[in-house]
Amino acid sequence: NGGEREAGGQVGIVGTRRAVCLRVCSQGGVTTMRPWKTRERQTVFTHPYINLEMHTVELPDGRIIQDWPWVDTPDYINVLPETTAGEYLVFRQMKYAVEGLTLAPVGGYIEPDEKPLKAAKRELREETGYEASEWTSLGVYPVDMNRGAGSAHLFFARGARYAGTPVKGDLEEQELLLFSRPELYAAMKAGEFKGLAWTTLIALALHHMADR
Repeated sequence: NGGEREAGGQVGIVGTRRAVCLRVCSQGGVTTMRPWKTRERQTVFTHPYINLEMHTVELPDGRIIQDWPWVDTPDYINVLPETTAGEYLVFRQMKYAVEGLTLAPVGGYIEPDEKPLKAAKRELREETGYEASEWTSLGVYPVDMNRGAGSAHLFFARGARYAGTPVKGDLEEQELLLFSRPELYAAMKAGEFKGLAWTTLIALALHHMADR
């Protein structure tokens, strides 16, 4: 029987497993939680950019879940480049799944057997014509923690210089922009980067820059 109580100006959740977990985790304890297990998988739809599978999943308590949908898509990269002049390269563009115009960073799928950093450098050069001398990984993040859909590899690149004509391969119309750091922060805060991974990248990059 969970509930809330207020003591000393603080509201805490009591009488629940969540409260126990929070206390254990905050004290550096070891959790007894166990991962789910995949017992079977069946491909029900395939496409060059997406595979849909149905998994049979076993929970830690032994229960079996049939027909757990799983989406298999390639991992991808997003890059925020900082030029040698201290400006930041972003696109203004349309996206099929986004309503209206959006700002977006450099991005693209990782090719089979391609390392994420190599893909990031390739996409930067192909999409913008720039190359960067200093690269920092800002982490790898699953898109959907329950259903798959690949992972986003996020990078911050410094010392970006124009190296030649971009390779125009994207289907969307794009406009390449140069933002100052205050402009970048204002655009992120205003929700102008309409993709979750894009906003995450900008926020992590700004935090990384503040720590330098």
